[in-house]
Amino acid sequence: MGRPKASISELPEGWDKEVLNLYNEGASDVEVKALIYNWRDSFSNDLWDRWMREEHIFSETIKKGRALSEAWWQRAGRANLKDKEFNYTGWYMNMKNRFGWADKQQTDVTTGGEKITKVELIKSHDS
Repeated sequence: MGRPKASISELPEGWDKEVLNLYNEGASDVEVKALIYNWRDSFSNDLWDRWMREEHIFSETIKKGRALSEAWWQRAGRANLKDKEFNYTGWYMNMKNRFGWADKQQTDVTTGGEKITKVELIKSHDS
């Protein structure tokens, strides 16, 4: 038999508050993973994914944290609207890369994303 599955019970007391505090400063998942790595002396993306699926408290903490982080970044952009020195390009690229912002959304409702291979023209009877 292998060793027992790692669980969030191995994390230090108050881990959830510390994780939320980090996200509340605009932190990313990578920073949170690094924090957990430092606590445990090991951590993997597979373990993160399993905890997100199987550990409800962990999953909810991360989801709340992500919302806090996005709010921090949005507030930074809003608060600096009149600051000519603010790096809007960097801020905007961060929002696109981190939170899935996009310049344009296109929906193809005719082909379902498939390539059009043939177009057939039909002669009207009225002509």
